[in-house]
Amino acid sequence: MSNQSVELIIGGMTCASCAARVEKKLNRMDGVTATVNYATEKAKVTYPDGVSTDDLVATVEKTGYTAALPTPAVSTEADEPDELKPPRERLIASIVLTIPVVAFGMIPALQFESWQWASLTLAFPVVTWAAWPFHKAAWTNLRHAATTMDTLISLGVVSSFLWSLYALFLGSAGEPGMKMPFTLIPSRGSGAEEIYLEVATAVTTFILAGRYFEARAKRRSGAALRALLELGAKDVAVLRNGAETRIPADQLVVGDEFVVRPGEKIATDGVIVTGSSAVDASMLTGESVPVEVGAGDAVVGATVNAGGRLVVRATRVGADTQLAQMARLVEDAQNGKAEVQRLADKVSGIFVPIVIGLALATLGFWLGNGSPAEVAFTAAVAVLIIACPCALGLATPTALMVGTGRGAQLGILIKGPEVLESTRRVDTVVLDKTGTVTTGRMELVDVLLAPGQDRAEVLRLAGALEHSSEHPIAQAVARAASAAGKLPEVEDFGNVEGLGVQGIVDGHAVLVGRTRLLEEWSQHLPSELAHAKEHAEAEGSTAVAVGWDGVARAVLVVADTVKPTSVQAIRELRELGLRPVLLTGDNEAVASKVAGEVGIDEVIAEVLPAGKVDAIKKLQDEGRVVAMIGDGVNDAAALAQADLGLSMGTGTDVAIEASDLTLVRGDLRAAVDAIRLSRSTLRTIKGNLFWAFAYNVLALPLAAAGLLNPMLAGAAMAFSSVFVVSNSLRLRRFRSLT
Repeated sequence: MSNQSVELIIGGMTCASCAARVEKKLNRMDGVTATVNYATEKAKVTYPDGVSTDDLVATVEKTGYTAALPTPAVSTEADEPDELKPPRERLIASIVLTIPVVAFGMIPALQFESWQWASLTLAFPVVTWAAWPFHKAAWTNLRHAATTMDTLISLGVVSSFLWSLYALFLGSAGEPGMKMPFTLIPSRGSGAEEIYLEVATAVTTFILAGRYFEARAKRRSGAALRALLELGAKDVAVLRNGAETRIPADQLVVGDEFVVRPGEKIATDGVIVTGSSAVDASMLTGESVPVEVGAGDAVVGATVNAGGRLVVRATRVGADTQLAQMARLVEDAQNGKAEVQRLADKVSGIFVPIVIGLALATLGFWLGNGSPAEVAFTAAVAVLIIACPCALGLATPTALMVGTGRGAQLGILIKGPEVLESTRRVDTVVLDKTGTVTTGRMELVDVLLAPGQDRAEVLRLAGALEHSSEHPIAQAVARAASAAGKLPEVEDFGNVEGLGVQGIVDGHAVLVGRTRLLEEWSQHLPSELAHAKEHAEAEGSTAVAVGWDGVARAVLVVADTVKPTSVQAIRELRELGLRPVLLTGDNEAVASKVAGEVGIDEVIAEVLPAGKVDAIKKLQDEGRVVAMIGDGVNDAAALAQADLGLSMGTGTDVAIEASDLTLVRGDLRAAVDAIRLSRSTLRTIKGNLFWAFAYNVLALPLAAAGLLNPMLAGAAMAFSSVFVVSNSLRLRRFRSLT
């Protein structure tokens, strides 16, 4: 039996205990595994063949909430006014009506004759219409024999209002000229002359304000993902029958050729057919320097053509593009849950019934203690309102949304929340050499000349000949020679298999390749040149000999060079408390040379792909917690074995799939940023949870002891949620060190 996965959009959730209820109901279905995230309002569900999406939706609806499959349409900032309009209208009306009610209740000087009846008139629409979302949700949950945060709020508001009606109509509070002093600590009067309209209205207003600002903040925390989704080009000039036709970008198919003019976005991933330009990939990679590209080079959708006209052949479209994969990784991470969040969800799920029990116990204690009814009532209502676990439910997902979104903007993709725990524990970082510490591309690093030879002439003739070869070493020589000037034409080019190349350049019979090739034409290297060649090869470089017209002229030294930023990256990894280890299949000499250049002391060389996994295991057996950074197919198994796998986004899809963190740009310093960001996000989550727990632990005893006015309890509860979300939003200010 195979399993399928689907993402459902859940509606009607108002707190973490709502999410816990939906998750519990879905997980009770046979073979179904579900994770419901309150902050993103989504459920990630894995289900077997015998279950349909209709069954999943029906289960959610039976629980009292709505569920729908996501639509292709992308949410934009333009949606915000419609989404926030109803809560904003309720909040504004509630504020306007509540201010005079609270003023009358708090300031005796404003209590004119029959002020209490004016307060009732103003409070009625607040308690009924403005607080309707709380009452509706509480009633829905009650019908399903469940309780949530809305149950606590509704109970508190309705209790305060009903007590006020009792005091006004059946007690002495409705008498003309009645005065009521305001105290932060509930008074010990008879209760018949006390009304709590300011409590009912203020609590409603504070909670509405908290919900509104929470909704706004949640939209801001998800803004990075929405921005990522909107980076792509909206339309494209596709070549059909030799003519340009403008079509929507989502209608492109693999194999289509399309035109990208200067300043335009590249519509999808592809390969350049004709043209050369500089491509600005900063919005995807965080890398500010444009990259030079030409025919045959791969380009990524959503990057900007900063130079000349390009014709690109589409290789990946729609959900297969790098942009779509990035967005999917970010969204999956935001929908997941860290271990700390699972604990918070469990607490939230059982917290509400415990609080209701505690409120009843508080009421019973004060009444049994001989205290006036209003003292007992006030303490019980304060317990109901202060204890709402909303902040607990928001602590982890909001930080995760902001952290992963900010990471996406910097070219760092965090696969899931459990990755954050790993970054905190890591003490050793293992680095693949080729493509990670080094560029992964051969470069000309030295020209060793025989006596009397001219460097420019050697490069010009050898570069012209090598330009006709596709070999990586030949291309390295050709690039260096082309940078020095225009190369001459080659005649009678020939490839001598396994030895090198030969041809006629400017009337000279030129040979470039192994020493043996030149020796076959009686061109022997002078002894000093031969020794220099041996020395270069001993250090792990590749050396090719150059000769023409019967004489050996020079040796060209080619090597895979260290990336310019690797030295700084290794230094910064050490500053994070990590111990760097170089792991490579290259020989000891090459590995040691590269390690020495970048400042790595520990080297594991001459390791086959399978041996990389064994090397990681050996380090783990020594008690180390290992992070692995790599980019190739041969690194995939090691990335999966490591406690934390980081793949360079310039690498293969296999390596990216096996890793926990993907670094979109090929700069090793991005690994430093990734670990810093992950640790900052984890610190924020733990800080949020601490304050959310501490708030409830400290405030509940005060409320139960009758030392907290319910109105202040409502303000404090709303503030705790806004504080948690605002604290998470600080992650938006995270800055890259690069």
